[in-house]
Amino acid sequence: MAKRDYYEVLGVTKSATPEEIKKAYRKLAIQYHPDKNPDNPEAEDKFKEAAEAYEVLSNSEKKQRYDQYGHQGVGGSAGYGGGGMNMEDIFSQFGDIFGGGGGFGSFFSGGGGGRRTKKGTNLRVKLKLNLQEISNGVEKKIKVKRHVIAQGVTFKSCSTCQGSGQIKKVVNTMLGQMVSASTCAVCGGSGQIVDKKPTEADARGLIIREEVISINIPGGVAEGMQLSMSGKGNEIPGGIPGDLLIVIEEVEDQILQRDGNNVIFDLHVSFVDATLGASIEVPTIDGKVKIKIDPGTQSGKMLRLKGKGIKDINGYTRGDQLIMVNVWTPVQLSKEERQILENLRESNNFKPDPGKSEKSFFDKMKEFF
Repeated sequence: MAKRDYYEVLGVTKSATPEEIKKAYRKLAIQYHPDKNPDNPEAEDKFKEAAEAYEVLSNSEKKQRYDQYGHQGVGGSAGYGGGGMNMEDIFSQFGDIFGGGGGFGSFFSGGGGGRRTKKGTNLRVKLKLNLQEISNGVEKKIKVKRHVIAQGVTFKSCSTCQGSGQIKKVVNTMLGQMVSASTCAVCGGSGQIVDKKPTEADARGLIIREEVISINIPGGVAEGMQLSMSGKGNEIPGGIPGDLLIVIEEVEDQILQRDGNNVIFDLHVSFVDATLGASIEVPTIDGKVKIKIDPGTQSGKMLRLKGKGIKDINGYTRGDQLIMVNVWTPVQLSKEERQILENLRESNNFKPDPGKSEKSFFDKMKEFF
């Protein structure tokens, strides 16, 4: 089933302020929280959906990409993150949405679900792609340095929090007893501390390891788009690894210019070829092809190569290649060349005479765009 619009999920408009977005999410989180809806899969799905929407709309960069590219802009397909948040992700990322030190579960009397799984920090890398790679998709191998748990490390339960990862306090209020929970400062919420470790590991039992990671980039990505590989970030004791965030950088092509899913090429032809017609080889994303220049072609004429543009990231269609024909006027002439042209100057056939059938520049732009 197709994802719902994030603004629709939270019940806010695109112009909503960060505080309004947070308020809308808080309301839904309370309504569909697992503690209030035990054994209710529908409520759990709505809880996850609201958390996913808030995760994007509360981040200014992700919100900008979502407004421009939709779900694809925040990695909503092709195996990348952005969708399918699990409960561990939600509680680890947004546990303090209600303020104070308590998590979601501690907001309600009874405390809720106990220790929440911690998540390691994310890693961010920039990946440069040329036009051909962007158009067709590509597999890239990159080197990433990440924190991983060293071999031989052993852990033991944290004695401060008794392995729960939280320090709980019961507070008496006029509404009854409320349980307040805060993250254990000794174990950082993991519920575990290092027992034994090799000398090269740090106090958390982690070492830095360089790994080669293969990334499959779908065709049609754009400058600034961010993709996510789940579990390829930094590891954390007693928790789940963070994610690897891949930010796309588009290398400017020296010949072809991108315009959305279309590419534009400026073709310069000689006066003779424009007058007599010619067969000319032009570059495309997939290699060179020959096109026909009809006799009498005027400067400014636009030609279209159907399907020679960039693949649409949301489907299987491709853009087109638009070719702008420019008739090249020589700057210097030999005496013989000048004499030939002087002989043609007074010819009626060489005098400009645009008829009504000739489209204006703006008409051409409307036709192609």
